[in-house]
Amino acid sequence: MPDDAERRKAVADDLFRALADPTRRHILDLLADRGTLTVSELAAQFPDLVASGISKHLMALRATGLVTATRQGRNQLYAIDADAMSRALAPWVARYEAYWSGALTRLRSAAAEPDDGVAGTA
Repeated sequence: MPDDAERRKAVADDLFRALADPTRRHILDLLADRGTLTVSELAAQFPDLVASGISKHLMALRATGLVTATRQGRNQLYAIDADAMSRALAPWVARYEAYWSGALTRLRSAAAEPDDGVAGTA
């Protein structure tokens, strides 16, 4: 039986595998921009894909917990699950936050330094 660290690694691997696909990222972008959408509404944004192809991408996103589906009449409405996305990504992002913080501190210091007029002159 896998321990907690192995289970978290497997979840992160599944998450990043799902996010590696450009179509899935575009679906997430559309849901982020427009809120809740049906498969038909999403499929209209992908003229090279059929609705069943979009459904398969949505199944992968649902399996990772990034997207939820609720039934409204004959349609499934898909939306981003912001809490699940945050829970899934936060541990990975937190691991690298120190690198970003250090880089931002160095950038802030460099931006605050007086311009000697040498750099960037033509």
